[in-house]
Amino acid sequence: MNGKVYLVGSGPGAEGLLTQRARTVIDKADVVLYDQLPGEEILSTLPARAEKIDCGKFGGKHVLEQDEIEALVVDRARAGKTVVRLKGGDPFLFGRGGEELETVRAAGIPVEMIPGISSALAVPASVGIPLTHRKYASQVTILTGNEDPTKTEPALDWALLAKSRGTIVILMGVANLAKIAEVLVKHGKSHETPVAIIERGLRSDRRVTTGTLATIAMSAKNTGVKPPAVIVIGDVVNLYDPAEPDLIPFG
Repeated sequence: MNGKVYLVGSGPGAEGLLTQRARTVIDKADVVLYDQLPGEEILSTLPARAEKIDCGKFGGKHVLEQDEIEALVVDRARAGKTVVRLKGGDPFLFGRGGEELETVRAAGIPVEMIPGISSALAVPASVGIPLTHRKYASQVTILTGNEDPTKTEPALDWALLAKSRGTIVILMGVANLAKIAEVLVKHGKSHETPVAIIERGLRSDRRVTTGTLATIAMSAKNTGVKPPAVIVIGDVVNLYDPAEPDLIPFG
């Protein structure tokens, strides 16, 4: 008899922002397949009795490839286990949760989706950057900075994005930051557009680097910016004040 699979979003890295449903299924899990994005604060609370499998992906260096992860999920569930696939943020927002859902369903295994608070929303909020503001932005565009390399043509319309007067939020964009800034300016976005990079979500070592489309790539290089990070582009970045305390505390 098959077990059950839970596709769980762990939120932006603070245990206090883990949903109650996520906490319940994690605590009863027989197997947890986890990424590095949930962070040590959450990973340290995984049940001792559970089999824990590291599926982390670090800037192109993968502990396990996606097909291997999906095969393990199916294998453990077919053995009658309660399997938690634990991801950072929300599994359906650039988390490949949709692909894993398809695989589990195709295998005929019961599956439940548990949303998480996306880092695209929580991380900017934590440092006082509102993604919308009546004075500055009436729309938000969330995009990946790391499209599928097998695509013959990019799905992102950079010319359209450059014309947007709203906020642009980029996940997984650190490696391509210089190219992203360059192409936005090339298509007409002002080189003075404010940019913020918030590293490491709601962890205690969170760091913010600010600049403009003209300067942010060099600033990121000089400060050694590394993923995971959320990039925010738009006038709302001007509301960030490094002298103010964090709006969402750690934990």
